[in-house]
Amino acid sequence: MSDTITGPVNGHTLTKLTPIPPEALDTEVPTGEQAPVVEAVDRADNPLADWLTVPDAPVLPAWARSAASIKANTAAFVRLTWWQARYHGIRVPKYLVKTVLLAARGFFRATVGLWPTLSAQDHTAAVKALRAQSKARPEDIELATRLQMAHAERTRTRRWRFGAAAVGVAAATIGIMLADPVLQGGIAGAVVTPLAYLGRGKETHLLDQGAPPLRVDMSSQQLNDALRAAGLLKSGRASDDEKDAPRVSCTMGPVRDGRGWAVIFDLPRGGGKTASDVLAKREVIAQELGVDEIQVIMSRVRASKGGNAGRVSMWVADDDPYLGAPNPSPLAKAERFSIWDPIPFGQDARGNRIEVPIMWQSMFFGGLPRRGKTFTQRLMTAAGLLDAYVRHYVADGKGGADWMPMRAVAHRLVMGAEDDAIEALKAMLQELLVEMERRFAILRELPTSICPEGKLTPELVELKNLPIIFVTIDELQEYFTAMEKDDREQVINDLCRIARRGPAAGFVSNFASQRPDADSVPTKLREIITLRYSTQVVDRASSDMVLGKGKAAQGADASVLSEDHVGTGVLVTGPASYVTVRADYLDGPGFATLCAKGRTLRQAASQLTGDAVGDVTAAADAAGLKLAPILSDVLEVMRHSPRMFTTDLLAGLVNLDEDTYGDYNAERLAAELEGAGVKRASKQVKIEGKSLAGYQRRDIEGAVPAEILLGDDRG
Repeated sequence: MSDTITGPVNGHTLTKLTPIPPEALDTEVPTGEQAPVVEAVDRADNPLADWLTVPDAPVLPAWARSAASIKANTAAFVRLTWWQARYHGIRVPKYLVKTVLLAARGFFRATVGLWPTLSAQDHTAAVKALRAQSKARPEDIELATRLQMAHAERTRTRRWRFGAAAVGVAAATIGIMLADPVLQGGIAGAVVTPLAYLGRGKETHLLDQGAPPLRVDMSSQQLNDALRAAGLLKSGRASDDEKDAPRVSCTMGPVRDGRGWAVIFDLPRGGGKTASDVLAKREVIAQELGVDEIQVIMSRVRASKGGNAGRVSMWVADDDPYLGAPNPSPLAKAERFSIWDPIPFGQDARGNRIEVPIMWQSMFFGGLPRRGKTFTQRLMTAAGLLDAYVRHYVADGKGGADWMPMRAVAHRLVMGAEDDAIEALKAMLQELLVEMERRFAILRELPTSICPEGKLTPELVELKNLPIIFVTIDELQEYFTAMEKDDREQVINDLCRIARRGPAAGFVSNFASQRPDADSVPTKLREIITLRYSTQVVDRASSDMVLGKGKAAQGADASVLSEDHVGTGVLVTGPASYVTVRADYLDGPGFATLCAKGRTLRQAASQLTGDAVGDVTAAADAAGLKLAPILSDVLEVMRHSPRMFTTDLLAGLVNLDEDTYGDYNAERLAAELEGAGVKRASKQVKIEGKSLAGYQRRDIEGAVPAEILLGDDRG
């Protein structure tokens, strides 16, 4: 038998056969089991060994190895050709003027060059020599005769040469004048072109040097220079000679890939550098390539995809890939969605769709204010709106308008971080814990035939009426900073239990915070979250607080994003998996429409429960009736309170909509509510032993049309 040995030789992998030892050939082989004898080609005495060695190298160039690569490069060539055609097309008048000037210069040069021939300079030397001799010996008749003959010959030559030139120019002129316009143009081109070529100079360029609008034009040499400048490759032996310096081995590219350049390369062995070292030098490499680091997308190529610890995949965009018009969310036009399917989330730099599976997961969103954090967090909740068997528990520490449409669907909705809202949040978490333990008790009793892993399944959701629980909490830091220490610790422990044990019972945690530091969101809560997303943050440390310790060094760094990257963030889906995503866009009205659609779906499936059932405003919207905005907003502020002081009510309205209620005072509020039909039983309310001007919620609800209240299922 023979063994196959593979090894790198001259940059390729060679396949050879191991020679069979002589003693093996002498061994007796049992009858019927005659082993085939294969002669090796790499024997030392075989002069054809090197010539017959077949390299295990691709036959086709990198750009032609796949239909997608051929298509991408062809499209890039067409775009480049079209751009060059337009660039030079609008400069044709300029080129014509330059051609005429060059032709004039060429004509002058041609005239200067032909003058010695036309003036018979070849005869002038003889005439001058004879004249000089004749002056020295005037008595020499023969010499004078020779001078006369030479002079006459030069005169005749000049006459016929100038005459021939004049006749040629006249004939060409008459011919051009009598020819057809098309032929005239051809003749003019035939005359002007050589004259313009003759009139050119060393630094003369007829055409402008049009550079296509690409900010990157990568080559293997530029790649090696960038890596060497970043300290990832050693320099050569001499500072002025880099031919002996280590270089990367490109297994693909650089080739055009969409709106950028793609390359996969291996670091040379012996340098002590790994793919992780390359990822950590992203900013330096970008600077050496002459681009912004946001344009450089790098990742390791793992063994499952044919990679190794030194193989890197790099894509360099022509420009910032995360700018431009936002991508509308596919959920906006969907009628239904199963939460068991991956949620459409956004697009990466190359325009590939990113979908996020959230079952058995927990999520955390972080980043600076006004960078699209809440809009992105709402995408996950929006998917759950279109599944009737998803029950929503929502708490918004800010208490603004972002989550207010959820009152049409949410089983529990907590708005704001005031004392009553904090109590409502604590009660909501206790309810969740009780429900979680109830579900585990049910799942434990089920046979493995229908519950094989002790987890919730799509069949059990409807069979046992165990809808998926979607726990959404925005602005966590508002709750933690407003709580006393004991309450804070209790809430943190409750959230940790839900995030840690809840997924098996069908709980999906969806948390968000602006300041993910240890005080605002404790580490023990953040560290058990499996999916993390961060919009722009101020520095790498803040990025690691959201995405996980050490992620920035691996390349998952949200601090490289700028204020222009609204709705763009870094998504971490595993210990070594991350991608920068431009999240889909779902605006406020679109989210409100989905909430109304979700209410209809739940009513049809008998899954509308909790606060959504008794929400007067949501019931009015569902019935097609329009409440006065002041009634709707006051009921929202008083969601957790049967009575409220006027000052607190005004503060809540301002927090809800500062543009509308920023100028309101007690008198204007009373007038607006009275105009909406509110009749106050008393202008004073008593809360915790203190009596001040205020409102009863029942008085506000009294202004709601009776048909809505009669249709209310609160009992």
